[in-house]
Amino acid sequence: MNKMTREQPVSRQAICVFCGSSHGADPIFTQAAQQFGTALAREGFDLVFGGGGVGLMGEVALSVSKGGAKVLGIIPGFLRHLEPPLEVSSQIVITETMNDRKARMFAAADGFAILPGGIGTLDEFAEVLTGAQLRQHTKPIVLINIKDYFAPLRALLDHFVANGFAGAGINSLYEVAPTVEDAIKIFTDHRAGIVHTDILRQAGAPSR
Repeated sequence: MNKMTREQPVSRQAICVFCGSSHGADPIFTQAAQQFGTALAREGFDLVFGGGGVGLMGEVALSVSKGGAKVLGIIPGFLRHLEPPLEVSSQIVITETMNDRKARMFAAADGFAILPGGIGTLDEFAEVLTGAQLRQHTKPIVLINIKDYFAPLRALLDHFVANGFAGAGINSLYEVAPTVEDAIKIFTDHRAGIVHTDILRQAGAPSR
């Protein structure tokens, strides 16, 4: 488990997106990815993503770039021929392994957004959720639940709890947003809370 620290300044946060390297079976997933990227840039967030210019992750990154925000792509060298890096990325980091990739993504992010995807998306969600459970970070984790895509995942987490393999508190470690705009509000509210705390700290007042 990689300990996650916030490297971005509060004034300009970066959201890490986990999602499919394909577009999925329903065009609504592509639309949601595009809308999410556009909304991130509109609200003053930068993007951290897996680096490839394919599938939903490529759609998010392209939309963020078109909106004028910075895009940090992180990809292992062996994937470059399968997921060609997005040329509009502000910065591309090439890592040796998948674990290195995830560690760099996690460290560069102030929050995590999960759009529909497959096994890789599930792996990344599980790792940031485990990190939160082990109190390695308190960054927001948001499932963007387009068309109730994550209902089976939520049911699986409930199954873990029901069978004594996870505490009931696990479901408080992430949030579920039924729409892109609901997800954006979670991130903007979290950013506002950090800014407020920092202002109080600088003023010497106790924070709550």
